[in-house]
Amino acid sequence: MTSTADLTERYVDATLRRLPTRLRPDVERELRASIADAVDAHVDGGADPAAAERAALDALGDPVRLAAGYADRPLHLVGPAYYLDYRRLLTVLLATVTPIAAAVVGFVGVRRGEPVADVLLGALGAAATTGGHIALWTTAVFALIERVPALRRAPSRGWAPEQLPELPGRRAKHAELVASTAALVLGVSLVLLSPTTSTVTDGDGDPIGPLSPWLWDTRFVHLFTALLVVALGLVYARHYARWSSPVAVAAALVDVTCAVALVWLVANDRVLNPAFVAAAGWSGGLVRAIEICLCALAATTVLHAVGGAAARTRR
Repeated sequence: MTSTADLTERYVDATLRRLPTRLRPDVERELRASIADAVDAHVDGGADPAAAERAALDALGDPVRLAAGYADRPLHLVGPAYYLDYRRLLTVLLATVTPIAAAVVGFVGVRRGEPVADVLLGALGAAATTGGHIALWTTAVFALIERVPALRRAPSRGWAPEQLPELPGRRAKHAELVASTAALVLGVSLVLLSPTTSTVTDGDGDPIGPLSPWLWDTRFVHLFTALLVVALGLVYARHYARWSSPVAVAAALVDVTCAVALVWLVANDRVLNPAFVAAAGWSGGLVRAIEICLCALAATTVLHAVGGAAARTRR
């Protein structure tokens, strides 16, 4: 049977071994005195010595946690003093750097003439790798700050009521949703109806669609349409669901994916139908201007996605 003295010695030893040498003498005296006083109090209350000693040690709790309190050593990666700064920084980095990395890798793949599937997979892989490194190293830095006294400082900013975001106007919110929905429906309708509603016909009177038949032959047009629908769904999520960091990153990545796909189509001459261009008598300069406008639209989409996600996550 374990003796009272044996339990006390084991508890004291388990606590002291986790403390710096300079703290051990004072902590040992304080801890032994605290245990002895608690045991005496339980014995005076009618408990036998063994039960009194167990009750005293049980009240002190886990010696690992007790030693951490004596040493002022946190038992968490990021504590409450720095957690808000940690979350804000991590969210902003994920919502900005991750889509930028995806866009850069996607554009490089486009310039190399890689297949669209490889471009999109490379962009998504870059986003996943970048996000993982951001989460790992940001957490490591804040965990180090928690544990090194020389690195500790006051939180970066306090909070004041003036920092509360303005309430979005219902009319403005509905106007944005209606405009986004109308633009998507109109754009998708024009794309899907273009093979049968063209103003240019061939010798047999059949319409010549302005868009490349490759889009339908490979079903790419349906994939692109699905991405646009998902992007619209995330716009609604911003207004009617809780706008969290994962939603912000997902929205930015979907927008970047659409932009990269559009640039790939332009770079590989997969947008306009050569037969339509010839039948309509379009010049090479007009075709080039259309392609430049599409690339500018893609670049604007990337900048808007990254900027909007960053602004939203800082609230």
